[in-house]
This record gives sequence, structure tokens and C-alpha cells, in this order.
Amino acid sequence: MTRRTIVVVLAVVALVGGLVAWGAAWQERSTDAARNGAVVDVTDSGTVQREVSSAIARVLAYDASSPDETQAAAEELLVGKAREEHATLFASLVERAKDQQLVMDVEVQAAAVQQLHGDEATLLVFLDQTSRRATDQESSVAAAQLVVDARRVDGTWKVSSLRVL
Repeated sequence: MTRRTIVVVLAVVALVGGLVAWGAAWQERSTDAARNGAVVDVTDSGTVQREVSSAIARVLAYDASSPDETQAAAEELLVGKAREEHATLFASLVERAKDQQLVMDVEVQAAAVQQLHGDEATLLVFLDQTSRRATDQESSVAAAQLVVDARRVDGTWKVSSLRVL
């Protein structure tokens, strides 16, 4: 073999190796995990997690002495299906809660972003809800797990649907 042949063979091997490496890297970046902002964008995931956790706590809390606060939070932080469902449940709650002087507090224990694609996100949220009736001082605590869909609207993450697990 001549020196020229060896150089050509080495150049071809290097080119083929480079193409194989490029193809493998492209395929790796094309996986679902690589496109999921929940996996690759820590900053945005943290923002979604904080804003949605705060929204959930505000819209699920209730005080019979000031129901307008919950209603205002729902109008500000819910969109689409979540807003419609909340309106129905809220009307029913107001009727029942007034006589009992019901107070419900919500504390999000943990929230994790499962999917994040642009302005759409899905989260798993674990929360505790404490309810107290002033009429008989009865109280109870309940835990809940929710799948929450959220949408970024004008720079703010809003809840678009809630599903209890």
C-alpha cells in the first residue's frame, strides 16, 4: 500500500466514524426525554412548579366568611375546563358551607413536573386539605393526589385541568 492509499483510507474511516457519531447524537437529542422541558429545563420546571402549586393552594382554599377570595383566585388562575368545573363546584360549596361556617386550607406537600412542552405542562401534585366547621369545631384532614394540566398565559402559569387520582 502506498502512503497516499493509507491517507485516503484513514480519511474515509474518520469521515464514516464522524457520521456515525453525529447520527447517534442526533438520535439521542430526538428522544421524548430530550424534548421534555421537565427533564432538560430546570429553571422553567421550577417556575411551573412554584406557580402551579401556589395556584392550587389558592383556588382550593375556602373561607365561608370571605368566599370572594376563592372566586377571585379562580378567575385569575384557572382557564378552560378547570374554570368551568370550579364554577360548578364552587356554587355548590357556597350553599353548603355558609350554614356550617366552613374553612378549608390547602397545603401542597409536593409537586413534580412530568411534561413541559413550550407553554403546556403536566404536573403531579400531592396536597393536604384541612377543613374546619366553626358551628361545631369539627375538623378533618384529607390528602389528595392530582394530575394538573397548566398553560402559560401572558407569562403566568394557569391551571387548565385537574384530575384526582
